[in-house]
Amino acid sequence: MRVFIVTAFPQLLSSPLNESILKRAQKKKLVEIKMVDLRDFTEDRHKQIDDYPYGGGPGMILKPEPFFKAVEHIKTTENLTDPAIILMTPQGETFNQGKAKQLAQSTEIVFLCGHYKGVDERVRENLATEEISIGDYILTGGELTAMVVVDSVVRLLPGVIGDFESAETDSFEQSVLDWPHYTRPENFQGMRVPEVLLSGHHGEIEKWRRKKALERTQEQRADLLIKN
Repeated sequence: MRVFIVTAFPQLLSSPLNESILKRAQKKKLVEIKMVDLRDFTEDRHKQIDDYPYGGGPGMILKPEPFFKAVEHIKTTENLTDPAIILMTPQGETFNQGKAKQLAQSTEIVFLCGHYKGVDERVRENLATEEISIGDYILTGGELTAMVVVDSVVRLLPGVIGDFESAETDSFEQSVLDWPHYTRPENFQGMRVPEVLLSGHHGEIEKWRRKKALERTQEQRADLLIKN
C-alpha cells in the first residue's frame, strides 16, 4: 500500500509515523507513507495557502489551487493509477471498522487534510473521491484524523501484525466489544484473575469470553447489538 498525506503541517505527523506498528510496517516495506507539504504548491513568496471567505464571516479558508496541484504532482511523479482521494472533514462518512477493512483493500490512498475554518468547496466537489469523519466533534485540522485512519487501516494489512488473530478478535470485528483481558500476576492486591481463564478448558474459556463480550456490549454499546 502507498499512502500520501497532503498537509500544511507535515511535521505534526512525523512522530506517530515513526513509532510502533507503523514504523515496523514501513521498515518491512508493507506500506509506504509520504508527507506532501501543501505549501510547496503555492505560487507567492509567502507560500499562502488560505484566504478570507467570499461572503464574509470568521476564519480562513484553505485555497483550492495548492490541493489540486499537489494531487496532480503525486499522480504524475508517483505513477498512481486510480488512488482513493480522501478529504478528512466533519461532514464526511463516519469512520468505522468496516470502512477500515474496505480501505485496507486499496493500494493507493491520498489523504487531504483541512485546517483553519475549512477547505474551498471545489476541493470537495471536484477533487476528493470520498470524505471521512472520525466523529461528531471538531479538531484543529485533518492531520490527526488522517493519522487515526492510517493507523487503523495499516494494522489490517497482511504481515503488519505478527499475530493476525489478535487483530481479528478486536472490538468491532465481531460486531461486539472485546472481552476482558488478564495477564500476570494471577493475584494483584487481592484482585484475582477469573478461575475459568486458569482452567485450561478452552471450550469453557471461549464460552466465558463470548458471554463477557456480549455483557460489555449490552452495557456500554447496546446500539451495536441493535444493528446486528
